[in-house]
Amino acid sequence: MTGFGGAGATTLRIGVGELTALHAVPSGRSRGTALLVPGFTGSKEDHRVLLPLLAERGFDAWAISQRGQGDSVSLPRVADYGLDLLAGDLHQVVDLIGGPVHLLGHSFGGTVASAAAVADPARFRSLTLLCSGPHGWPGRKADLRARLLAAGGAADLWSLDNPELAWSLAQGEPVELDPEAEFHRQRSLATSTAQLIAAIDILADTTDVTPALAATGLPVLVAHGEHDDIAWPQSWQRRTAEQLGGRYAVLPGAAHSPNLEAPAATADLLADFWASHTE
Repeated sequence: MTGFGGAGATTLRIGVGELTALHAVPSGRSRGTALLVPGFTGSKEDHRVLLPLLAERGFDAWAISQRGQGDSVSLPRVADYGLDLLAGDLHQVVDLIGGPVHLLGHSFGGTVASAAAVADPARFRSLTLLCSGPHGWPGRKADLRARLLAAGGAADLWSLDNPELAWSLAQGEPVELDPEAEFHRQRSLATSTAQLIAAIDILADTTDVTPALAATGLPVLVAHGEHDDIAWPQSWQRRTAEQLGGRYAVLPGAAHSPNLEAPAATADLLADFWASHTE
């Protein structure tokens, strides 16, 4: 795992427990506060490169791990990870860091961010959907859901995807993983299986959030990498921006994680968008 490069690790205590966070502070006068929410199987570290770049551009930038993700508070039941509960967590985080904030949700994080914005738009200055779409479809990630249920909580997602390496580790055999791979293994071990199953169910919901987002009146940016073909069709994302009267951007050279694949271009895009909606 590489260093955080200027983003400090901290915790935020909300009603359900502690959420871990990264925080990057601008050296001069702040142009606004931003809250970044990670996606499916993600954590705050997904934004570790982007946060310092946003701080350099004058924004007080925060990223959290949602409940059940990585080293944030974990709860035992799938019902503990309902979309309304995840959205409520974001409201509490905003109250702690000081709002209204510019809210960004990456992939599944965009689904949570949209729900939070719809439930209480006054807490937010703007909404950015990064590689995230307006709704899901039946059977989405059904195979993965079945694998997780079949494992019965006995195996994490990394172990399911890397059975030979997981077996070797369980036998105490030496296994060499580079720091990034080891971080992903440790994050997977710490991530709640109940959270993953709940997220899959949320991602399969066919309800289109676009009309409710339009009713909030919030400025919206929809952006994705030019090679992003993983989570939602690009045409859906473009249509969402058009229907919301929002800004639409394609980040060259990036795929589903522009925050890691094209961080400087992503930071420039966000800073420009946020600066136009600071008051």
